[in-house]
Amino acid sequence: MCNHEPRCPGAESADHQAARVIAYHPEQGWSLLCNGVLIFDDTGELLPDGQVVAPHRALPALAVAA
Repeated sequence: MCNHEPRCPGAESADHQAARVIAYHPEQGWSLLCNGVLIFDDTGELLPDGQVVAPHRALPALAVAA
């Protein structure tokens, strides 16, 4: 799917979020990467094969200390 040089990481690679954004919809809270991954503002992801990656935000320091 990617036509960039050098090629963007594939959806199956660990750094798949480093691919270029080809569609950006901040009003809806998502972006489409050139490798087919949908990333959401809540840090969740939808991979091209339909696999869902749950949101993975870091916890604030105060919540960890409590």
